[in-house]
Amino acid sequence: MKNSRRSRHSKKKKVNHTSFIIKEEGLLLSSLIGNIPHKTRKTLKAVLRDKQVSVDGEPVTQFDHTLKPGQCVEVRWDRNFEEKSLCELDIVYKDQDIIVINKPAGLLTIATDKEKRRTAYSILSNFVKTESPENKIFIIHRIDRETSGLLMFARSEKVKQQVQKSWNATISQRTYIGVVEGEVAPPDGTITSWLTESKAFIVYSSQKQGSGKRAVTHYKKVMGNGTLSMLQIYLETGRKHQIRVHMQDLDHPVIGDKKYGSRLNPLGRMGLHAQVLAFVHPTTGRLYSFDTGIPQEFLKLFAPKKSKEQLTAVETLKKI
Repeated sequence: MKNSRRSRHSKKKKVNHTSFIIKEEGLLLSSLIGNIPHKTRKTLKAVLRDKQVSVDGEPVTQFDHTLKPGQCVEVRWDRNFEEKSLCELDIVYKDQDIIVINKPAGLLTIATDKEKRRTAYSILSNFVKTESPENKIFIIHRIDRETSGLLMFARSEKVKQQVQKSWNATISQRTYIGVVEGEVAPPDGTITSWLTESKAFIVYSSQKQGSGKRAVTHYKKVMGNGTLSMLQIYLETGRKHQIRVHMQDLDHPVIGDKKYGSRLNPLGRMGLHAQVLAFVHPTTGRLYSFDTGIPQEFLKLFAPKKSKEQLTAVETLKKI
């Protein structure tokens, strides 16, 4: 069954706040203007001065405050910050057992010992508690902070354990879209290696059988422009940093992934997106398949560039 239903959930009360998650680095006032176009510049400056704008739950008044990917910006039109900050997440599907979201790049799945920033888990946890204070969510799997895409949570410990224990039988497909450096040739293939993680949290790949956790990645080139290639990447196993390490093995690192050899960063983020997630529902046994499509920012990297003559012609036509 192909289920492409997508919805953005919010409280059914009068809207007294606006919130959004930052996708790329920039200044606060510029970001407010870009994300709240129906409000005037004067109004947005006023709410900043009146301490009605928060970043990750903390009020900010500086117009030139620097924002980073993954941060949550919220404007409270009622001048009240007593309520918990709640950014809208792109909720693709939810029922009484599971929730599937489309996580933006720059947002951690869950807090780590080294990083306590706002996470997909904390935002979604706050959201479900607006429906009922007793509601909880549980981590089933993770995707890297700089990777965007589909992520599934359980709504009970029982469902979490059930999915994790039967992972290979439950998850029928996990497909990523990756933009990598260079023109990949041949256009498709499979990478198999054994992965180990160092104390510095860097994952290393080895061809020595049994030297780590076995990892298998299949890939197929979707398009290329001589400088970059877009790949459809299918995970046979799901190891930490698997795709990133295997693309480095291929000598075609994921763009924006400096940790694993990338020198190019045209997006200001890592070029990796979890596009397809298909699974057997843990309670109903029904097959669900979700597909976000290819991010527009990825596609723009491969759009034909217009010549100066073409651009001049377009501008001339606009004036006619």
